[in-house]
Amino acid sequence: MGKYVLSVLVKNSSGVLSRVCGLFSRRGYNIDSLTVGRTEDPSISRMTITLKGDDDVLEQVKKQLNKLEDVIRVINLIPDNSVYRELVLIKVKANDEKRAAINETAKIFRCKIIDLSTDTLTIELTGDESKVSALIKLMEEYGIEEIVRTGVTALQRGDSTIRNSLEDFD
Repeated sequence: MGKYVLSVLVKNSSGVLSRVCGLFSRRGYNIDSLTVGRTEDPSISRMTITLKGDDDVLEQVKKQLNKLEDVIRVINLIPDNSVYRELVLIKVKANDEKRAAINETAKIFRCKIIDLSTDTLTIELTGDESKVSALIKLMEEYGIEEIVRTGVTALQRGDSTIRNSLEDFD
């Protein structure tokens, strides 16, 4: 079973997200992560959808997405030709004794400390999934109070864009 990252251009209108998610749920497919935001054109949004399945599942999802009226374009982002990133915010228990060690770990990962209280630190990290997971694993020993991850967001490398990609690129 493979992991796929789809980049989907959609009209920026109400109900689009619901229709896309409904398509997945009606067919019994699971979305591992979903990020959505406006593009350089405010009338268009980009969805980055991560899912697991085989090649048949990928083709079926792409065909079904392309049938939706609000969908403009769907491409499968190939890992070697794309940049994947994820954002995580982690609130960690941090008393005076642990604070320096947590800060050193944050520096190694090139994190930002974005909030500080008497008992916690909140760390921000942007990176690929393995980097985010590695930081989370290290922070578990200090005690994670809260965590939030954005899910994968991605773009093709180089001059390629979703608008100029050939359909057979993926």
